[in-house]
Amino acid sequence: MADFDVLVIGGGPGGYVAAIRAAQLGFNTACVDDWRNEQGEPALGGTCLNVGCIPSKALLDSAHHYHRLQHELGDHGIRAQKVSLDVAAMQARKNKVVRTLTSGVAALFAKNKITWIKGRGRLLSNREVKVTAHDGGRDTLTAGHIIIATGSTPTAVDAAPVDGERIVDSTGALAFTTVPKRLGILGGGVIGLELGSVWQRLGAEVIVLNRSGQLLHRLEADIAREARRQLSAQGLDIRLGARFQSARAGKRGVTIGYDSADGAQSLKVDRFLVATGRRPNTAGLGAKEAGLRLDARGFIEVDAQCRTTLDKVYAIGDVVRGPMLAHKASEEGIMVAELIAGQAGQVNYDTIPWVIYTWPEIAWVGQTSARLQEQGIAFRAGTFNFIGNGRAHAMGNTQGLVKILSEQDSDRVLGVHIIGPNASELIAEAVTLMEFGGSAEDLARTPHAHPTLSETLREAALAVAGRALHR
Repeated sequence: MADFDVLVIGGGPGGYVAAIRAAQLGFNTACVDDWRNEQGEPALGGTCLNVGCIPSKALLDSAHHYHRLQHELGDHGIRAQKVSLDVAAMQARKNKVVRTLTSGVAALFAKNKITWIKGRGRLLSNREVKVTAHDGGRDTLTAGHIIIATGSTPTAVDAAPVDGERIVDSTGALAFTTVPKRLGILGGGVIGLELGSVWQRLGAEVIVLNRSGQLLHRLEADIAREARRQLSAQGLDIRLGARFQSARAGKRGVTIGYDSADGAQSLKVDRFLVATGRRPNTAGLGAKEAGLRLDARGFIEVDAQCRTTLDKVYAIGDVVRGPMLAHKASEEGIMVAELIAGQAGQVNYDTIPWVIYTWPEIAWVGQTSARLQEQGIAFRAGTFNFIGNGRAHAMGNTQGLVKILSEQDSDRVLGVHIIGPNASELIAEAVTLMEFGGSAEDLARTPHAHPTLSETLREAALAVAGRALHR
């Protein structure tokens, strides 16, 4: 008899949600997780809760408040004298938020009677996992079904070896105890722009080196252009077409070499963040020995329902194909648990939203104009600028726009793209609409409270048919 009905390897947003859903469905469930926090204590939540989504958003909010107090609240009649910054207190608050949420996951495990095994899991077969516990003990556990949710780690760059002090990855950039005078960032993607925004708003001079000649080239072109314009206006020095060559750390900073259209360039900064993406965390998993198939980039090969090449072994989240997003991992975890229970679990990958938590925020779901053109799909587009929205004016945040793409014949919404205040919250309405196969006309005829930012979505839907009311 197996030790557990379901054994999950990894306790991040994919793994812990899969474990909770499996337990809700009546399975005897365990989760093996190797994470330790800064104090060396076991902690659930994986990268997202410990050194990713949650701490970065805590710092982004703190930086936003500091920036507004210094530069924006005067228009509201709010005056402040001798504004100071306490980075230690800011970091303490961030750490408290992290501890609250990770301990909350532990409480959910207890509530759902999930066995939390503190250690590293290694796959032996489709029914066996070898566990090396934090206390050094070793054991082999058996399970009816195994779910692999080991997440991802920052991609290393040989020419910029991370030392945790001068050259850092995203984890290091979340833990600065002082604001660097000059911060260099390799990579103009989600991580680079979010963390660059944090430290720039706190007073750092931030230089972003982006290899591509276009910032955020996978976004809708209108949104990407607006993002570059606004972030540059805020003070981010975004250098496109910068082909990184080397980073050399010294006692006083980091010397960076890169090539541009003007030839070889040299840059000196106090600290250098390597933010060139993430890779699947399959090292030490025992995949090859157990017969688990990986692709050339190290991702575990799965079918549309996250089944691996081993019977009754599933893999979810960053360790498989698709976007490396916490909510995508969670949805896959729920799907797999329900499939194991004989239910019809599924994930609609066409309606997975994306968000970049700069200010203004950037959010999107579905197709871009370029992708629809590549596929030969005829479509219509409607846009509406936040400057035409009453709530945006009341807030003092009128920059940005909403763009909706709908199929020409059916009017079914195929993509929604937003850059503006609270875009991360606004995108949920678009996701819901698309989940139900809704049309731009459906959204255009849906009453929205006034004044709200959500009215921008309705106006963009009206614009698809050329009848926006407030422009």
